[in-house]
Amino acid sequence: MPPEKKTAVLQGTLDLMVLQTLEAMGPLHGYGIARRIEQVSEDVLQLNQGTIYASLLRLQQKRWISATWGVSENNRKAKFYAITKTGQKQLAAETESWLRLASIMGQLLRMEGE
Repeated sequence: MPPEKKTAVLQGTLDLMVLQTLEAMGPLHGYGIARRIEQVSEDVLQLNQGTIYASLLRLQQKRWISATWGVSENNRKAKFYAITKTGQKQLAAETESWLRLASIMGQLLRMEGE
């Protein structure tokens, strides 16, 4: 896809994407999380290492994810992240909020002049 077709991640959405990825896929290392989000977006979203690791740090500080050291598929030491119970509750609340907002946006975008 040409570079001009890449989409920036809306502020505040990356943390939700990370939580959903960990909920769906189980524990992953940072690179794996970023690649999965890119894959699901069909490469419309591109995440650099700094962006994903800033999100992972924020989520750890909020205790929405945990981290443990392990070995990656290419036999390298890597930090694996997993969603916590608190993170699951946050994911559920944020998902509900985003679905409500998306519904409102859909209604607004379909409005016709009166």
